[in-house]
Amino acid sequence: MCCSWLRAKEAGDAVEMFLTRDAVAPSALPLPDRTARRLCGRLVELGAVRELTGRDTFRLYGL
Repeated sequence: MCCSWLRAKEAGDAVEMFLTRDAVAPSALPLPDRTARRLCGRLVELGAVRELTGRDTFRLYGL
């Protein structure tokens, strides 16, 4: 899977998780915590995923 627009080394694996699961917590991604949260935020900004929980302390993301 080509994810050249994402800078994180394991971003391709993370994107694949979004495509194969109903919901993903940033802590489940194969990235450091801060990187995973930033990736999720960026994907929301791009309209690729959406935040499903509406909570500040625990968030799930999905397509």
